[in-house]
Amino acid sequence: MEEEGLPASVSRTSQTKLVLPPDTNHLETIFGGTVLSYIDEIAAITAMKHSNRVVVTASIDTVNFLSSAKVGDILHLEGVVISTGRTSMEVYVKVECQSLKSKEKTLTTTAILTMVAVDDEGKPTPVLGVIPETNQEEQLFLTAEKRRKRRLQVREEKLE
Repeated sequence: MEEEGLPASVSRTSQTKLVLPPDTNHLETIFGGTVLSYIDEIAAITAMKHSNRVVVTASIDTVNFLSSAKVGDILHLEGVVISTGRTSMEVYVKVECQSLKSKEKTLTTTAILTMVAVDDEGKPTPVLGVIPETNQEEQLFLTAEKRRKRRLQVREEKLE
């Protein structure tokens, strides 16, 4: 039986950003909100490449700030669709920081977001499945149902 869906590589997206002084706090490290904005943008582009539709952010499930970036550092962002629902796509984003001086790369941030494809009227529209291609994508794909149940539980608790 052949799997239905698009290979994860169809959605894989990369961006590079330079950390500038207005992006930083008094310690000259990048604001978390700036990083979140970059993450949301690349997640949207990634999901749009997978679905060929406009998308909206439904949730940011996890964000892990692991290290910081300073003025003059280069940020490398990569996003990939790791699972899909009927109209939604989970996108994994990782952010690495590269120092110009040392050339060393450090994992700065990881995040999982849920994006929903919408039609011209703004209504959710179906998307194709995704076929993981790397070991990491496979692991994230296999744990998607657990994350989906947690999102639904949080939503139900907020409605009570």
